[in-house]
Amino acid sequence: MRARVYVSLKKSVLDPQGKTIHHSLENIGFQQITEVRQGKFFEIDFAPELTREEVRAEVEKIAKDVLTNPVIEEFSYRIE
Repeated sequence: MRARVYVSLKKSVLDPQGKTIHHSLENIGFQQITEVRQGKFFEIDFAPELTREEVRAEVEKIAKDVLTNPVIEEFSYRIE
């Protein structure tokens, strides 16, 4: 089983890298974009003998304890 984990800054946290990307896009002609926020993406493969519930518990623990800074970041995930 594979989990895809998406980590991004909370909406209340300023995203200077996203602002820089947005400004660059405007400079090359993409005028209809109102905001860009950047983040991180992880693919995690799990042993096939784990159940979906076990994978879900592992993903949530990994995301909370390792992949994110809970003060400024949030995560979402999808299990395939």
